[in-house]
Amino acid sequence: MGKLVQVATSTVTSAVASVTLTGIDSDDVYMIAVNNLGSSNDNINLIARFTVGGTPDTGSNYDRAFKLLRSSTTFNNISGTNEGSMNTQIYTGTGTSETANFIMYIYNANNSGEYTFATIESSALAHSPELVGATGGFVNDVQQAVNGIQFLFGTGNVASGTFTLYKVL
Repeated sequence: MGKLVQVATSTVTSAVASVTLTGIDSDDVYMIAVNNLGSSNDNINLIARFTVGGTPDTGSNYDRAFKLLRSSTTFNNISGTNEGSMNTQIYTGTGTSETANFIMYIYNANNSGEYTFATIESSALAHSPELVGATGGFVNDVQQAVNGIQFLFGTGNVASGTFTLYKVL
């Protein structure tokens, strides 16, 4: 590993309901970099769903575990099973500089005989305002070939951000 090949990118300059990146077409590791992510609402979590054949998988088959690091208090351990999306633990706000950045790695995505899983590391200035960092991961507990990923907020819109999908060679 060591070479990144850009597969897809999307830059949000005016509010959209969601951002979908497709182009996962091999068993390689994929990386997503997101910069300056902003929301149209305060205190709403960014969620993600893998796409299968271009359609977001909304089944209750995502599991997650995270360590949440917060500037206002001690850390939290957070987990969930059988959820309808990947809860990223990324919250932003509508104020100036209330944005997030993160890196996500996706494994086994295009292999229908394996479980797709992802790891994520994020940092954000949340609406409180509060600095929040998170590290964790997800697994899709259905063996299926995944060809992309969709990002959206629980309510409201994605107000800003650059989303880039890379293949890691």
